[in-house]
Amino acid sequence: MASFFDNKARAKLAAEKGSSSTRPTQDAPAAPRMQPWVEKYRPKTLEDVKSQDHVVNVLRRMLNSAALPHLLMYGPPGTGKTSTILALSRELFGPELFSSRVLELNASDERGITVVRERIKTFAQQALIHAPASKEYREKYPCPAFKIIILDEADSLTQDSQSALRRVMENYAAVTRIAFCCNYVTRIIDPIASRCSKFRFKALSGGDAHGRIGEILKAENVAYEDGVVDLTMKLADGDLRKALQLLQSAARLVGATAASENGHTSKRGKKPKIVDDEDEEMVDADADKPARKAITADILNEIAGVVPPDVVDDLVSVMMKGATQNYNKLSSAVEDIVASGWAATEVLSSLYQKLVYDDMISSPKKCKILPILSSMDKRLLDGSEETLSILDMVCQIATVLAAR
Repeated sequence: MASFFDNKARAKLAAEKGSSSTRPTQDAPAAPRMQPWVEKYRPKTLEDVKSQDHVVNVLRRMLNSAALPHLLMYGPPGTGKTSTILALSRELFGPELFSSRVLELNASDERGITVVRERIKTFAQQALIHAPASKEYREKYPCPAFKIIILDEADSLTQDSQSALRRVMENYAAVTRIAFCCNYVTRIIDPIASRCSKFRFKALSGGDAHGRIGEILKAENVAYEDGVVDLTMKLADGDLRKALQLLQSAARLVGATAASENGHTSKRGKKPKIVDDEDEEMVDADADKPARKAITADILNEIAGVVPPDVVDDLVSVMMKGATQNYNKLSSAVEDIVASGWAATEVLSSLYQKLVYDDMISSPKKCKILPILSSMDKRLLDGSEETLSILDMVCQIATVLAAR
């Protein structure tokens, strides 16, 4: 009997210790998830859209009159086409009607005629849900009597799908508006384009884009060196989405956001330390704060995969000597570039910037080099082998540069 009670007592004691040790873990709040800056700082209203003043002004007048036609928004990626139409929809319908009045589809994934017949046509046929009876809600949001279908990447739609959409636009024009967002307006068939009001979105540049990036970096409490914002816009080529992705990756790499994830600090504060009076002078208030690192230009170039200028200069210097008697050196230089992990598209872009804008190269030679670069770009899009393509391009350019 003694051993029985002893074992029972030990089991009870172990259970108490286990429960006490796991209790803090269960009560501890979960760490906040990392949210992409692209979604976190997506414009919520038309006033937040930057560098597209003409488009915003026209859409603002349409918003005030609640007369919205079919829309065709085109321009480079990352310029705010989808964000603008989403912001317009929020200001039209408000939070209560947004989910029932707006349908957003990515045409690059759902581009077949089946999607047009099933999802788009079904949504267009649905009866309208009445707006809230609240007077304050109706004064803040116009709530016009139509729905909006947003087709992102509409230039990926097949010809049959676009032809089927034409009938939907005609038959349900009274209760449905369609907003097309695309990069290449020439891929939209004429019957669709003629039924829409066109809005061209230009690549972001100037003070508005730089100011927006500065606001985001300040809100995220990220330190950066001078010239980082300008370099980011140059690497992104006017694509604000790409610029934010580069900066967020750089911030994570240097640990600039380690102390605060998404602007949220931990709810479990540090335990207060009781310090004797004689030891107060030896306590450093900032001892527990990690040193913040700044984003540098070198870090951005590394993340973006930009080929270093010295590597490009060495390659061009070898190419200047021709290809007939210099093949081994050209092949060795190309193998070193490929082994270093530089993408063929970045090599192509770097050579373009180096050769075309070099005043020491004559215009006739530039005219012969450009078709070589264009052919290389086409082959890469078709999926050709990168090492052979780079070597072929380099040999052709070297022959042009060495010619008298």
